[in-house]
Amino acid sequence: MNGRRGGRGRRIVLWRHGQTEWNLEQRFQGTTDIALTATGVAQARRAARLLAALRPDAVIASDLRRAAATAAELSALTGLPVTHHKALQETYAGHWQGLTHEEILGRHGEQYAAWKRGEPVRRGGGELETEVADRAAPVVLAAADELPDGGVLVVVSHGGTIRTTIGRLLGLAPETWESLGGLSNCCWSVLGEGARGWRLTEHNAGTLPEPVLGDDT
Repeated sequence: MNGRRGGRGRRIVLWRHGQTEWNLEQRFQGTTDIALTATGVAQARRAARLLAALRPDAVIASDLRRAAATAAELSALTGLPVTHHKALQETYAGHWQGLTHEEILGRHGEQYAAWKRGEPVRRGGGELETEVADRAAPVVLAAADELPDGGVLVVVSHGGTIRTTIGRLLGLAPETWESLGGLSNCCWSVLGEGARGWRLTEHNAGTLPEPVLGDDT
């Protein structure tokens, strides 16, 4: 999953959706279809102006409203169509969905702690993180394979799905994926393709990527 040897200089921008009411309430959204707040729309518009400057070649997105509406802001600026994929939805978390963080800790504290330790846990009876990566990462890679050399793909998705996709594309062991910090609303991470495959060049960014000077590039 770690790119082609030799590389083609492609980049993948993994962009989290804007703010929702459930984000404000710290409720686990999962696959529940929650719309953006007015602030979330404004976040998407601001971020879209920045990402448009990267001159992306393609945009794909989760089909849930919060991601689709975020992607639509970039489409409006670039004229690029958005291809929606159910496979890019957030992790399905069964009966955790709709619960606040405090409610999850109170009712399912042991399961939560096991997940944080990196154990394979079906939170709320839902998906394993590896199953999320199994469905999302191939969609991202297939879209990246369609890029020209040096091309840019923007993927509009959700925090958990983005984290697991990054872990899979970097070839990290699943128990280490939690070490990738979360994404703020409408922030993004960037994977760049080098001689040895994909590497994480930006994480939880809200400004345009800057060249890394003096690194072992």
